[in-house]
Amino acid sequence: MGLLRIMMPPKFQLLAVMAFGVAMLFIENQIQKLEESRAKLERTMARHEVREVEQRQTRDSLRDSPALPEIEDLVIIYNRVPKTASTSFTNIAYDLCGKNRFHVLHINTTKNNPVMSLQDQMRFVRNVTSWREMKPGFYHGHVAYLDFTKFGIKGKPVYINIVRDPIERLVSYYYFLRFGDDYRPGLRRRKQGDKKTFDECVSSGGSDCTPEKLWLQIPFFCGHYSECWNVGSRWALEQAKYNLVNEYLLVGVTEELEDFIMMLEAALPRFFRGATELYRTGKKSHLRKTSEKKPPTKESISKLQQSNIWKMENEFYEFALEQFQFVRAHSVREKDGELYLLAQNFFYEKIYPKVN
Repeated sequence: MGLLRIMMPPKFQLLAVMAFGVAMLFIENQIQKLEESRAKLERTMARHEVREVEQRQTRDSLRDSPALPEIEDLVIIYNRVPKTASTSFTNIAYDLCGKNRFHVLHINTTKNNPVMSLQDQMRFVRNVTSWREMKPGFYHGHVAYLDFTKFGIKGKPVYINIVRDPIERLVSYYYFLRFGDDYRPGLRRRKQGDKKTFDECVSSGGSDCTPEKLWLQIPFFCGHYSECWNVGSRWALEQAKYNLVNEYLLVGVTEELEDFIMMLEAALPRFFRGATELYRTGKKSHLRKTSEKKPPTKESISKLQQSNIWKMENEFYEFALEQFQFVRAHSVREKDGELYLLAQNFFYEKIYPKVN
């Protein structure tokens, strides 16, 4: 270029420099395209190698062991909290089980007691883990969290659940006991005939609307320990938080049920393929609604919120909500008011030893 500057007029020197710059940009662009093509080829080869490894491992496992393939051995436990849209969600599982080829079983405990005896705990754990004919299985019922590891079980079930604003859940349960819902409208409820509103109950100090009645979601997540059921226990709250984060695949919230279903479909398509569309269009999804429910006044809400029990249950709910929104933020994106699942954002490479 130095020689060109000496021999060429300034105008031609400028043109030469510009041409050289364009040529360099072109070369850099081609190099970038080659790098992208090489990376794409490496990812394709890596995926092919992974598939070959997985197929070889599957063949070996089927030859060497009579055990069920991992995905067919899967068990989900939904220890549903009352009045959190649990029936609406469970109906989706019932609608999908035939099409997606899995089993749904209701855990019916005597008088809806969420705490099992020690012998029933052992029976339940053995049933769930060894009942091959019911796998893959979806178990649901109003039972407290049960830690399978303390029974010497290697394969743990996948836990999921839904929580709700504590006061909204209590109000819904209060009217449900008196008026039922549109799921089984002819069924006589325990408090049927009591016309007292929730606000009247609160103002008169009734037993069905005391702060102690709020204490439910914490013990359901805390589990089968005596301290879990001591109303207002700080230990129970912390244990419930620990279990939610460490023992549950996903915990949704009633107020954002569709997002919960969408994320389950993405994570567990073996069970929930088609669940989101079914929730949006199906009849059963919106079937169960508590009858005669009246929103509480600000005065009733304020009175309940003064109690430490509400503060702890609300702290747990807010903790669950924050965790759910964190998981959702890393799983979906919003566009034009619609949520879209993110595509797979990782792959494997540099796999050794190479498959022959």
